[in-house]
This record gives sequence, structure tokens and C-alpha cells, in this order.
Amino acid sequence: MFGHARSPVGRRSSFIVIASIALGVCAFAPEAALANEPTANKLPAMQPNIVSIPPDLIVPPVADGEPVAGKRVRQSLPEYRGTAVHHVLYLPTDWKLGAKYPVIVEYAGNGNYRNGFGDVNDGSVEGSNLGYGISGGKGFIWIAMPFVDPVKKENATQWWGDADASADYCVKTVRSVCEQYGGDPQAVVLAGFSRGAIACNYIGLRNDEIARLWAAFVAHSHYDGVIEKWPYADADRRSALIRLGRLKGRPVLVSQEGDPGMTRRYIESTGMQASFTFLPLPYPNHTDAWVLRDLPERAKLRDWVQKTVPATKSG
Repeated sequence: MFGHARSPVGRRSSFIVIASIALGVCAFAPEAALANEPTANKLPAMQPNIVSIPPDLIVPPVADGEPVAGKRVRQSLPEYRGTAVHHVLYLPTDWKLGAKYPVIVEYAGNGNYRNGFGDVNDGSVEGSNLGYGISGGKGFIWIAMPFVDPVKKENATQWWGDADASADYCVKTVRSVCEQYGGDPQAVVLAGFSRGAIACNYIGLRNDEIARLWAAFVAHSHYDGVIEKWPYADADRRSALIRLGRLKGRPVLVSQEGDPGMTRRYIESTGMQASFTFLPLPYPNHTDAWVLRDLPERAKLRDWVQKTVPATKSG
């Protein structure tokens, strides 16, 4: 576990605001403990429900078997074979053996989540959406990464399982996918929704080894260190600042239902030097399924990823 340290000192962060929609309420919706009382319910009733917008993307189902272009398959690291610990790998429809592809690694939100807007999340790797919505199924390898419970030998659907085991699993999986399937180790994006957004730092910046993997970060709805009273170790701000110190200037996009001002103010207060882009969504929904819809915000997210991730030949 991490110790404590003084807050980093430096100039105020560099910020890029790419949308100006504000709903007036910062809709951080704690899962699990408040599963039936999300703070998103406090948003004005006149705001549209994203469920009413039909998706233009359908995430492919998950199957067993060998990875092929356009297919999502379950895999496990060798040390976890025969257990329920697994990740899901997707090779894009334009995948070719011998070519190089950027990689999106994704962490899911907490399971057992449901709210009054019709948003549901089961906390599984199979239920992840961000990577597919960002890529549209082309040009990027996509890995839905587990939170590992090494005692129960299964994926944790609420919080972290064992955070260190989860970080170790992630490092080994990213390296393996890059070696076997042409992932570009210089173009790996870490993305996450809700619990997964916190995991961008809580797991993804947990130590120097895993922190070195990432070219950029996409955190949708929550951010490590903003809320200190989560029910797990090292949720406090001083511990979060140690993790944030491993960001080392790499770009981060923070999206949020409603106004992401709470996260922006937190980042500003740290004096951290990094490029943060804030993308508010004009919907009250606490879900990652917004990326499966043809929205202006999705176009901005895709444009940010294309401009931010180092160019990679995909053919």
C-alpha cells in the first residue's frame, strides 16, 4: 500500500476545455452503496435521457476461442487458466497479422448498479463499452481488463479485488497482447468508466512499472482523489496525489454527465502540470453506453484520441 506524501508543488495545470455545456450539477453517482440513489437523479428533469437516443453501434458478443478480426474473446494469463479470472480481447475488423495497432485498455464500473434513468452496470469485463465506442471497431486493439480477486480466483465486479494483483495482471496482459497481436507499446490508451475511471490512476498509476505503459488516459465519470470517502484503502487525497505524480505530463480526457467542474477544481488545486481536457455531457445518465451513440461529444472524444495517441500504422 502507498504511504503519504505532501501535495506536489508546481505551476497550475494546463487545461483545455473542449465543450461548454453545463447542467449546473456535478453528477458523480457513487455505485454500490448508493446504487438506488444516484446523485445524477438531482439533475434537472428537463434534461434528455440518453436511452431515448438509438445506438448506432452494437458491441459484438463475447465468445470463447482464438482471436480473429472483429471478434471478442475471453482470455486468461497462464497463471490464471482454469480459474474465472479473465480479460476480453477484441481485434479490430481491419486487423492483419504483422501490422501494428494502437491499444485501448479499459476498466469497467462497479457492478450491481442501477438507477432511475434505466442505467445498469454489472461490473463485468464483458459489459464494457468505451473501447468499442471510441474505435468503432476499427483501427484499435481493445482489451477489457479485470480487477483480480486472487483468493476467490475470479474477477471482482465491485471495487478492486486485490489492487496489486490487478496491476500485475494488467502489465502482463498488455505486454502479451502487444507481442502476440501487434499492439503498439508506444500507443496504449487507458480508459475507464466510473470505478474504471478511478482505476485509471488507482490501478494504472499504482507503481512505476504499470505507469510506464500509457500514452494517454480517458476517464469517464469520476476521478481518483476527488472523493476521499470511498470504501477502500488509500482513497484519501494524499495517497491519490502520489499516484497522480506518476502522470508525468501525459494527456488526460475527463468526461462527465453534467459538469466536470469538481474534477477540474481538484486538479487545479494540486498544481499538477499536465494537459487535461474536460468534456461535459448534457445527459444525466451514469453510463459508458453514450459512446455507442452518434453524439457530438463522441466525435470530440474520437478526435482527441486520434490527435493524442502517437500515430500507428495499421496496415
